[in-house]
Amino acid sequence: MINQNPDNLVSNPIERASIEGYKFSWFDWFCLWYPPGWLILFNRHWQHYHSDPDGWNWLEYILFLIPGGFYLALLIRWLRLGCRLPRQENTEFDPTYQQAFRQEIIAPIVEYYFRGELLQIENLPSTEPMIVAMNHAGMCFPWDFVSLAYLLNKQRGWIIKTLAGVSLFDHAWMIWWLPPGWSKVLGGVRAELDDFTAVVQERRVILYAPEGLRGPRKGWRKRYKLEKFDLSFIQLSQRFKIPILPVVCIGNEGLHPWTINLQKLQHLFNLPFLPISPLIPIFILFPSMGVWAMRSRLRYFIQPLKPAVSGEQQSENKRSFVFQQAQRLREKMQSQINSLLNKNIENKA
Repeated sequence: MINQNPDNLVSNPIERASIEGYKFSWFDWFCLWYPPGWLILFNRHWQHYHSDPDGWNWLEYILFLIPGGFYLALLIRWLRLGCRLPRQENTEFDPTYQQAFRQEIIAPIVEYYFRGELLQIENLPSTEPMIVAMNHAGMCFPWDFVSLAYLLNKQRGWIIKTLAGVSLFDHAWMIWWLPPGWSKVLGGVRAELDDFTAVVQERRVILYAPEGLRGPRKGWRKRYKLEKFDLSFIQLSQRFKIPILPVVCIGNEGLHPWTINLQKLQHLFNLPFLPISPLIPIFILFPSMGVWAMRSRLRYFIQPLKPAVSGEQQSENKRSFVFQQAQRLREKMQSQINSLLNKNIENKA
């Protein structure tokens, strides 16, 4: 059922993809519709294309599906590895594996589970580069950005990179949950200025959350209110003459509903946020659900492209000018969110 024979694993995803893609079995479909199984899907797909001797095995996967079984699986794996962490390897972005993962794993999740769709498609440019700036919510695994990346790739065929919080790369849970270098191989870029600058210079399509972690941290009560925007994306847009494409997502607030963030506990456990909701007892029983989210309808409303501002248009106080640009964009996106919510209320009335 779960084939992990090392002889069948090829370290080069390009070579493996040319031979045989990943095919969904009945077990994979079961994992898709049984929330604790999503982590199994991610790891099984990786192991289909990569040699992963330190990864999870079939016995541990079965334990994921049992209440509290993840803790036993973690202990078994730790003992199997000689009481050490999984080996961390030097990995680089692999657009071929990114495409395979999107088509074979992300596609059924986005299309059948999150029901993602692009709207106002006439505003979507046909050429790159650009910084795609989107409101961020949900207080969970960043499915709003993963789904948007998939939809943009499907619509335009773009190779896309996503700026992501450093916890997706370094946190202890991620080291155990997912294969080493998983986020980086799939196009994740650490949300640090040097890394952001480097990827902007590559002149690709970059997904970016102007709210940063303030977005998911705001919780359910402020789910439709945009938090303060960072300034770095405006500065880099101006510096490298790259336009900004604002996108408003409606539905990402429902990925993990009814949440509040407890900041003291968040800092105590060194987490980017610590959501407390009625779902938490289930997460405690099934920690593998950390990459899962509630079923939602993710709708992405593409706004008109915002050209990069030239140096001649800037005022003498450059930082003040950048702040005004970020504030103006935030106000426009907030206005669009409010308008879309009002239309939804009218349609339901």
